[in-house]
Amino acid sequence: MATGTHIRTYFEGRWHEGDVPIMRAADHGAWLGTTVFDGARFFDGRAPDLAAHCARVNRSAKALMITPTVGTEEMLEIVKEGLTAYGPDDAVYIRPMYWALDGGHLGVMPLPDATGFAVSLEVIPMAAENSSSTLTRTRFRRPVLEDNVVDAKAGCLYPNNARMLSEARAKGFGNALVADAMGNVAESATANVFMVKDGEVFTPIPNGTFLAGITRARHMANMRADGIVVHEKVLSFEDFHAADEVFMSGNMMKVTPVTAFDDTQYQIGPVTRRAREMYWDWAASET
Repeated sequence: MATGTHIRTYFEGRWHEGDVPIMRAADHGAWLGTTVFDGARFFDGRAPDLAAHCARVNRSAKALMITPTVGTEEMLEIVKEGLTAYGPDDAVYIRPMYWALDGGHLGVMPLPDATGFAVSLEVIPMAAENSSSTLTRTRFRRPVLEDNVVDAKAGCLYPNNARMLSEARAKGFGNALVADAMGNVAESATANVFMVKDGEVFTPIPNGTFLAGITRARHMANMRADGIVVHEKVLSFEDFHAADEVFMSGNMMKVTPVTAFDDTQYQIGPVTRRAREMYWDWAASET
């Protein structure tokens, strides 16, 4: 089921209008979940950090033992061609994807050089500037590399995220603040997370249980260039209860202010607003 509108699909060497079928029932990806994807955004006539997202989907494929078949530069050109059908006022979600076609060794291991590739473009509006969310705890945790492919943006990880979101929504919250295996804060169910205390910014240190996102890195670079002190460190749930501001960072909406974590309330503060302003200023400077 599609999330957006005005969908275009790149498959088997050309662009198609609409949400076309791309996977067969016996494909390894359909059978055993060997799928990876990445997400970039086109808005205001630009696609910030598109090359980084295209490069990451190839790294994700390798992590799942899928042979990537499209280089970063070629993928950039494919996406740029697909975007010519959209106007500068369209906000488009850009999703390159790989999946394994065949398996060996009892069917479980994906075979090399047997790869499906597609790109999906969908019009999905950016979040309004005054939009926000709320967070709560969840009993579900982020996995570790020893028991899942946390070094990839893999489709097989997302059922666990869905459990987190379902539990949070059932409690009346918009998202979940999620622990790693040690019980420290890792991220939200759908995005990386930042907190602000006394004008300084803190974010969980990457420890192999979550992807340190491309947009996360962009925010950190922007804030440091603006003179804001940014720390990567081990953070507890108590640290977030004591925070002055909290915001989430992800490709889909870039900056999402958080107004509550369980019974702790936050204002949408100056650092959160500045992070959003700087991201849009930076994006506007990209060609």
